Parts: sequence; C-alpha cells; structure tokens
Amino acid sequence: MPNAEAPKLHLSEYGFFSGKLSNLAPAQRVYPYEVNAPLFSDYAEKARFFYLPERTKISLSDSLAWDFPEGSVLIKNFFYPLDAGKPESGRRILETRLLLRQEKGWKALEYLWNEDQDDATLEVAGAGFPVSWIGPDGKRKEIQYIAPNLNQCKGCHSYDGRFVPLGTSTRQLNRSVNGKNQLADWAEQGLLSNDHELDPATLPQMADYRLEHTTPAMLNEQARAYLDANCAHCHNPHGPAASSGMFLNIGELQSGRLGVNKPPVAAGRGSGRRKYGIVPGKPQESILVYRMESDDPGVRMPELGRQLPHKEGIDLIRSWIREMK
Repeated sequence: MPNAEAPKLHLSEYGFFSGKLSNLAPAQRVYPYEVNAPLFSDYAEKARFFYLPERTKISLSDSLAWDFPEGSVLIKNFFYPLDAGKPESGRRILETRLLLRQEKGWKALEYLWNEDQDDATLEVAGAGFPVSWIGPDGKRKEIQYIAPNLNQCKGCHSYDGRFVPLGTSTRQLNRSVNGKNQLADWAEQGLLSNDHELDPATLPQMADYRLEHTTPAMLNEQARAYLDANCAHCHNPHGPAASSGMFLNIGELQSGRLGVNKPPVAAGRGSGRRKYGIVPGKPQESILVYRMESDDPGVRMPELGRQLPHKEGIDLIRSWIREMK
C-alpha cells in the first residue's frame, strides 16, 4: 500500500506505482483520471492520478474543487514522447508534482526524474533544463523546460489566500474515459461520498477545447473552457489577478469582466499599445490575444508554466473573438 503520511526524498518511497516506476502503473488505491480541458504546458503530456486512503471517500461539488479526505494525494506526471509519431519510441518523464492533503490544507511537492528514468528526487528550488522531442509534424522541438519552485506553485494555486488544487472539479472530471464515464466508474467503486445520487448527465461538464468545433455555441463553450483552464486560476474574483478586474472563469457572465471593451488596469508594455482586453470581431486588436501570442517573459500570459505560444489555443481564441458581435 502507498505511504503518503509525510514527504519523502524520492518518489519511489511513496509506493504509488507498481513494478518499474517509469511505467506509471498505479498501485492499490491509486486511480488514473483525465480532465476535459487541460492546462497547456509547452506541449508536455501528463499522466494524472489520485491516491485515496483506505476507508475514505471524496465529497464532490457541482462547481467547486472536490473535497479530498486527509491523506489523499494528487499526482501529476509531465513527460514528452521521444517521437510523437512513433509511440513505440518511448517517453521521457521530466517531473512529478504531488499535492498532499494534510490536516491544515494542501502541501505541494516537486520531484525531478533522473536520466535513467528509475526515480525522481524532491526539489524545492525549481530547475531549468533543455528538452527536445519530435512533434506530430515530424519536426524536432527544443525548449528550456522550467520546473517551478514551490512559491511559483502557490502563485497559481491560490484562492482567497488558500492553497487549492486545480482541475479536480466536477465540470473538469465529468467525461468518458475508455467508453465509460469516470464519475460513474468511481461511484461504482465506492470512492464518492454521494455516489447514491450521482447522475453524470445532470452534472456540469466542461467542453473539450481540443475537438473541432461545429457550431458557434460549441466554439463559445470551447473558448470559455480553454480560458477557464489556462487563465482563470489567476483571473477570477478570488485569485492572484483579482485586481485586474478581468475574470476568465467559466461562470463569469458579464462581458466587461471578461475583458470585452475593457481597458487594462495596469498592463504597461503588456498591452502592446492595444486599448482593450477583447475587441469584438478584432482579435488582432485584443490584448488577450497579444499576450497569448508573446514569448516575452514580461508580456506573455500565462506568465508561468509555458515558454512557447500555444498555437492551437491561440487559433481557438482568435476564432471566438472574430465571431463576437
């Protein structure tokens, strides 16, 4: 059984995975999960799991982050395929981020994998190192990968000054995986405290922005999902960017607070001499698009977690703004 009562020096000491560590085969009480709208991280892929202690259950909320019992752990592994066009070529795991649910809240821990891919070591100061891989287009990509320090983790995971998880909400987790709704699957396994009344069809569900949109309504849902997943951890009324007055959480209904025809509070050169966050019909005049397209550390948004512009995400937001009236 995994042992997550206290932080360990090495990832292997927790026992989250069975057999060869780099295979990421979940041990007992460790469950894989997927989200509808993932955070973009320089095209890194992620393998997500949660560990749930014996005789405990998760309390889910319709819209807020789920309430995990003390002793739970959220586990996110970041990796690149060596060649995205050849899955058999293998992968390089770079880091594993843990969130430990302790008595007084969540604790973040960062583990960096070694070159042999047989373990990962605790790292509190963060790190940067070169990474290369072959993308789906057959071209070699190279970046200076940045693993965050613990203070940077707090910068995004802050809600009213509390450290909170991201991505473990009903609307993010309400999705089909391998032909079965994962909420229904967990309910059948007895992992959820309110499983007796669970009907995924009646629960909120965030759009998958990676799918091709076929209607204006679908485009709007995908754009809002993208902004919620990639921007709203800071840009919400309770987040680190609350003072900006630009709120990109999926529940925001006021167009002005979304940035439509809204002048920046204090963007400096981050405005790119543009007047408004979003100019309907004109993505090229919108500060939001300008900052998404930038790779300048003093301009780009999000400011942490990426070095590269997310082409597919930018195309989506451009299309969304272009259709605005």
